[in-house]
Amino acid sequence: MKTLITAIVICITLSGCAELKNTSQSIGETTKEVTTEIGHATRDTTKAIGHASRDAVKSVKADLSKKD
Repeated sequence: MKTLITAIVICITLSGCAELKNTSQSIGETTKEVTTEIGHATRDTTKAIGHASRDAVKSVKADLSKKD
C-alpha cells in the first residue's frame, strides 16, 4: 500500500513538473517574440527619424545656398 501511494505521488509530481516546463517554455518564447518585435519597431522608428533629420538638414542647406 505504501509503495502504491509513493508511486502515485511520484507520477503526480512528474506531471506537474512537465506542465511547469511547458508553461515556462511558452512564456520564454512569447517574451522572445515580443522583445524582437519591440526591437524591430525601435530600429525602424530610429531609422525613419534619422532619414527625416537628414532630409531636413539638406533642405535647409539648399535653401541657405540659394539665398547667397
